[in-house]
Amino acid sequence: MTFDPFGDFETRGYLRNVAGEKDPERVKRLEHDAFRSRVGEALAALRTGKPLGYQDVLDTHERLFGDMYPWAGQDRAATAPQLAVGKAGRYDLFAHPQDARRAVEHALDMAADPSKMRAKPGEVMGLLAYGHPVLDGNGRTLMTVHAELCRRAGIRIAWKDVAKADYLAALTRELERPGRALDTFLAPHIQRPGASVAQDAERLRTLPGLGPAASDPDPPKAEPLVAGPALDARSVSKLPEPQPGRAPRRGLTGLLQNVQRSPDLARKLPWEPEPVRMADRVRAFEDQAAKTKEAAAKPPEPAAEPDADASKPRPGPRP
Repeated sequence: MTFDPFGDFETRGYLRNVAGEKDPERVKRLEHDAFRSRVGEALAALRTGKPLGYQDVLDTHERLFGDMYPWAGQDRAATAPQLAVGKAGRYDLFAHPQDARRAVEHALDMAADPSKMRAKPGEVMGLLAYGHPVLDGNGRTLMTVHAELCRRAGIRIAWKDVAKADYLAALTRELERPGRALDTFLAPHIQRPGASVAQDAERLRTLPGLGPAASDPDPPKAEPLVAGPALDARSVSKLPEPQPGRAPRRGLTGLLQNVQRSPDLARKLPWEPEPVRMADRVRAFEDQAAKTKEAAAKPPEPAAEPDADASKPRPGPRP
């Protein structure tokens, strides 16, 4: 089934690409050509010296694919706010459109601490992937942003040594059990960062797994993105129920996945540690940060007024 969130595939092609192409291989070729021509510019724009935010991720997508998609730089909350997306029949891998920003911002907050980024580059990538902020081009966009986050932390991932099929399998396990798969998988491939934007850009340009199948000597079987059930605003009533034995929804809304909580989070939350969803994890840290900010902004309580009677001289002992 063709991924057609706009409902005009027959007249405007796949996701309204400027060429009106419908053939998947030709579309992927156009995407790869756009990426190769713009990745250097996108990497340079990220080297601001300032903490990266959600808009930086969307701006990176626009720089990479603005020549191909008229909606480039707009997230799923803007382009398909009522649509769940999934792969291989699973609609629980990616965040609800309204939760994409929250997941990506949590990843960026983690990565802002260089020590955390060096220790958990896989967990950061997992959160970015879970956010899945745009309709298409997420892989290349998030790889570009992740490369800059790694550079700021003093590391880089030798992606040329990573088999795409193995990486995708590890990424799926990371989405299912955040913090428990991708860091271990990427550990042997962590190296010192490149010296220049040109070097980093060339490494990304020449990765076989980022190109169309025709340029990959051993391409893995790719599962196409598919549209899932329509979402009723922030309701999850139309989504598949969690598997037996999974945790209740705990009142969270959106497209949420049941996954296992990592040990470090289990020590910080008040409820039972197993199991929990990726979105629970993001929401928990967000709530904790909000409470901390609220406590810091709360004005101190005024000092108690002295007791008027206490200032009066007490009568001495009777003779």
